[in-house]
Amino acid sequence: MASTRRRAPLAQQEARLAYAMLVPTLAVVLAVVVVPLVLNIWISFKPITLGDLRAPQPVARATILREPAGPGDELVIRYRLRNSSRTTPLLDVRLEHRLPSGLALQAADARCSLDGNLFRCEVGDWAAGQQEDLQVVFVAEEAYFASEEALSTTVAITGRGVNPLWDGRFTLDNYRRVLSGYELWPALKTTLIYTFVATAGSILLGLFAAQLLNAPFRGKGALRSLFLFPYVAPVIAVAFTWAFLLDPASGPINALAMEYGWLEAPLNFLGQRAATVELFGLRLQVPLALASVILFEMWRYFPFAFLFILARLQAIPADLYEAANVDGATPFQVFRYVTLPQLVGILSTLFLLRVMWTFNKFDDIFLLTGGAAGTKTLTVQVYDQAFALANLGAGSAVAVILFGVLALYMFFHFRYVPEGS
Repeated sequence: MASTRRRAPLAQQEARLAYAMLVPTLAVVLAVVVVPLVLNIWISFKPITLGDLRAPQPVARATILREPAGPGDELVIRYRLRNSSRTTPLLDVRLEHRLPSGLALQAADARCSLDGNLFRCEVGDWAAGQQEDLQVVFVAEEAYFASEEALSTTVAITGRGVNPLWDGRFTLDNYRRVLSGYELWPALKTTLIYTFVATAGSILLGLFAAQLLNAPFRGKGALRSLFLFPYVAPVIAVAFTWAFLLDPASGPINALAMEYGWLEAPLNFLGQRAATVELFGLRLQVPLALASVILFEMWRYFPFAFLFILARLQAIPADLYEAANVDGATPFQVFRYVTLPQLVGILSTLFLLRVMWTFNKFDDIFLLTGGAAGTKTLTVQVYDQAFALANLGAGSAVAVILFGVLALYMFFHFRYVPEGS
């Protein structure tokens, strides 16, 4: 029997296929981006420290206070019990101690019993940080001295702790602490200066390098490879190289500057907050350490902009330049009215990408200065709060604020930057 169901149009079949092919991408985005973001926001409202990530456990230690010398003598054991967590309670705590045969229970807590050779205590629920001592008295019989089994002080204790990540406690204290602290706003200001100055500088250097290599000349390939070195070199290697070059005691930069009389005393480029510089007769205060890490960021990431801009330059039609030459345009006018309009789109995209990546940058500043001398950014503060101070909730709160500022910038970028520009 012929089917009466009409086949879906080709467009609908293609749409379903396209959605099906997007499923793996959406799954990866969900696993790598959305889930960590939601978890970070969740932790920012939790009163949790780094130590709380370790599951709380009951701890027990047995000490023999009195040993029997013969049948009928007493064996006295003291059990010291405690909750290892000072913030999380424990449920259903149970103590078990396997003893040699030939012992009879004489005096113990009502929660304890002796079943054959197994001494067991149903301790119950414990509050956070609770400690408890149990002293138990046994009477040794003939079988105890006839047994070859030695009395061990190893005990087994179990308990069920509530994971602080998933309990019902929420708080705004993390945000209150971060927003009222004296470090957040200077760190935010430093982050904005570092991000936008380094981004603009790296793109300008990339534009200059692309313009230089756009024309054919001998050695162009070797020079292009040399320009890519800062971007492909390991960050830890180039960071330590810069630290050596800028070292005030043994660095060649200070040595050469003093040799030629440019400096009267060596400068601690990565450890000095500010320095006075005389320029065109004016004495200016320069944030020395911040300027040094910005220069490092510009040098390290200009090859990224260089590659994209060079590819776009080589795609500009030659007819536009020929028409400009016929009209008698100067080189600056050619760049202003021919080249630059063709580069606006790629420059806008590069600026967006570099802002996002530089705003979240941690390793460069941490390796060079550790966030000292006025170079502490929001990412360094996340590390300080979460790991140096062991306050995981406060660190997550700073990370959420960082995400909010970056999301706000992206909103304005997509809202006010014209499409296709």
